[in-house]
Amino acid sequence: MESASISAGHAAGSHDHHGPPEANQSSRVDAQMLGMLLFIISEVMLFGAFFTAYFFTRVVNNEPWPGDGNELPVAVAGVNTAILLSSSFTMHWGLEGAKHGNRRAMRIGLLATLMLGTAFLAIQINEYVSIGFAISESAQTSIFYGLTGLHGAHVFIGLTLLFFATTRAFRGHFTEKEHRGVEIPGIYWHFVDVMWIVVYTTIYLI
Repeated sequence: MESASISAGHAAGSHDHHGPPEANQSSRVDAQMLGMLLFIISEVMLFGAFFTAYFFTRVVNNEPWPGDGNELPVAVAGVNTAILLSSSFTMHWGLEGAKHGNRRAMRIGLLATLMLGTAFLAIQINEYVSIGFAISESAQTSIFYGLTGLHGAHVFIGLTLLFFATTRAFRGHFTEKEHRGVEIPGIYWHFVDVMWIVVYTTIYLI
C-alpha cells in the first residue's frame, strides 16, 4: 500500500511540471542586461578587426594617411563629434528622468537624443557625398569607409532602439521601477559614442 501511494505521488508530481526546467539566472545581472553586454563585447571585437587593418596599413606598411591627394574633413567631423557627445548627456538625462519618475525629463531626453543622433548620421552621409574619393580607390579609403560606415551602421541601430523607446515613453510605458526599455538602449548608445571617439581620434586626428 505504501509503495503504491508513493508511486501515485510520483505520478501526480510528474504531471505538475511540463517542459524543460527553468534556466538558472544570475541575481546580479538580468538576462537583458547580460545580453546587451555580451553583444557590445562582440562589437568591440568587430571594430578591433577593422582597426587591425588600419594599423597594418598605416604603421606596418608605413603608407601615407589618408592617402596621396586625399583630405579628410576634420572640422566637420569635429562638429559631428560634439553633436554625438551631446547626445550622451541627453540620453543620461532621459534615463535619470525615467529612474526618478520624471516623465517630462525622460521624454525630452529621449527625443533630444533621437534628434541629435539623426543629425549626426545626416552629416556623415553628406560627408560621404562630398568627400571626393571612392571606397575602391585604395586600401586607405577602403579602411576609412569601412570604419566610419561600420560606426554609422551602429548609429542607425541605436536610432532604431531609441525610436521605439521614445514612442513607448510618450505612451506612458515606463515607471520608476520598470524602465529597462530606456536603460538598455542607453547603454548601447553610450557604447556608440565611446566608439566614435576612438574612430574620430584615430582616423581624423592622429
